[in-house]
Amino acid sequence: MSTQNTLTCESQLVDKLRWRYATKKFDSNKKIKSEVWNQIEEALLLTPSSFGLQPWTFVVVTNPELKSKLPQFSWNQQQPQECSHLVVFARPDKIDEAYVANYIERIAEVRGVSADSLSTYKKMMTDFVKGATEEKLAEWMSRQCYIALGNLMTVAAAVGLDACPMEGFSSPDYDRILGLTEKGLRSVVVCPLGYRAEDDKYAQAAKVRFPKEKVILHI
Repeated sequence: MSTQNTLTCESQLVDKLRWRYATKKFDSNKKIKSEVWNQIEEALLLTPSSFGLQPWTFVVVTNPELKSKLPQFSWNQQQPQECSHLVVFARPDKIDEAYVANYIERIAEVRGVSADSLSTYKKMMTDFVKGATEEKLAEWMSRQCYIALGNLMTVAAAVGLDACPMEGFSSPDYDRILGLTEKGLRSVVVCPLGYRAEDDKYAQAAKVRFPKEKVILHI
């Protein structure tokens, strides 16, 4: 790709990021096409994570009946019901040696190497898991989910989808309604996606950011 084409692509991406905003009202009649959603799911799968351990499950909710139950446990925000697709970022209840071993087996399968050849890497991850408290591991897994959230929002903007990251919800109630508890999962953060409603006044609001020199430090 030429330098000019690269600069054009970068400019287009920045324009898309300026276009996006935390959508407050979705058009419930507009649904994301399957071919577009497939790109979103592929992007989620490609999200980087510490050690590559991917301590998450992306729960995609499109069932209207389930979605209708969520606003009352979302500080009465309507986006989880109005959106086309709701992504719930969930972490495992726990991460242990068995989880690490399963990941090692997956590496061996994908890369065509022996599990024994990955013993040093396995020990490093196992030591990390065994050396941290449950609280620290839960915090670490939650932070990993936020990496995936950031990736999702950028990709959504790039393909012209609206999104709204949400922490304002009751995790235990979401877990109960979506059946996550029995699956050994805990919801961390959610993100409705779809298309903005024409009467969402926030769509035209100026984006407010601190000046670049206040937040970017060159050393």
